[in-house]
Amino acid sequence: MIRIHRLSAHLRRRFGERVQKIPLDAGFSCPNRDGTLSAEGCVFCNPQGSGSGMLDRGLSIREQWDFWRDIHVKKHDLSRFTAYLQSYSNTHGPAARLAAALDGLADLPGLTCLALGTRPDCLDAEKLDLLAASRERFGLAEVFLELGLQSSSDATLKHINRGHDAAAFATAAQAAAERGLTVVAHVMAGLPAPGGREGLAELLDTVAFVGALPVGGIKFHNAYVCRGTRLARWFDEGRYVPPTQAEYLDWLGEAVMRLHPRVVVHRLNGNPASGELVAPAWAGNMRRVHNAIRDHFEARDIWQGKLNGAEDGPPEWFDEGGGGER
Repeated sequence: MIRIHRLSAHLRRRFGERVQKIPLDAGFSCPNRDGTLSAEGCVFCNPQGSGSGMLDRGLSIREQWDFWRDIHVKKHDLSRFTAYLQSYSNTHGPAARLAAALDGLADLPGLTCLALGTRPDCLDAEKLDLLAASRERFGLAEVFLELGLQSSSDATLKHINRGHDAAAFATAAQAAAERGLTVVAHVMAGLPAPGGREGLAELLDTVAFVGALPVGGIKFHNAYVCRGTRLARWFDEGRYVPPTQAEYLDWLGEAVMRLHPRVVVHRLNGNPASGELVAPAWAGNMRRVHNAIRDHFEARDIWQGKLNGAEDGPPEWFDEGGGGER
């Protein structure tokens, strides 16, 4: 039984074949890193960001694209790809900088979709219009605007030095959806909060908050401790303990059952980069975590939307054509 409306199924249903994501580094920074808001970043954020770092090694957008595309074509005979502007906040700075980054997408072979990660406080009408126009300009089937929310609790957002409130996310999501962009919310379970740590109740509040907005996709992350972060200092001082795997599985299952079945799940857990993980150890084995999530959902008969619109069982659109769960 396929229990989640996965991105792979969403795209395969649309194109009849796999669409592979290619990470691209366009050289953006973050207002929570470059001094615009803060120089330290969110308490959990790796100072190196989440991207490939290939731009720092001298590779242009086209060279990065060709590098990864050639690998996927040779290994898997793929022809469709999503350009993923991933690292840091890819709408930070003047609109002209975003426009220049988008120019780099011109004539990329096999470009089918665009995914762009950013913060809700780094968007305005001009930037949103540029992103919306890219759909027709490059013949894109879909533009995924990945917006970091993490928590709907303003107290938690302040505690983790996020630099914006939940209302900023709501405003950005509404404005993006009005322009035909597909908003993907990033949500993190087990964040440090005033007086302790967020748990199930806070995660469910965040999922409900997202569910009330025009959000088409979601990424779930388990909070973990990265080297060189303020959270690592808190962990060393005994001020923060990340969720256990059992806790995260329970929380995720409850959240997924309350998630509307039409929302596309882009991720179910965090994936630490090599060498960055301090704790918990279980978060460092992505395959084992995937298997644990699958087993947990099967053992407890959990599926997306079970408590929100899919009470009779997983809808047919969860199936990507006999390919099984991915």
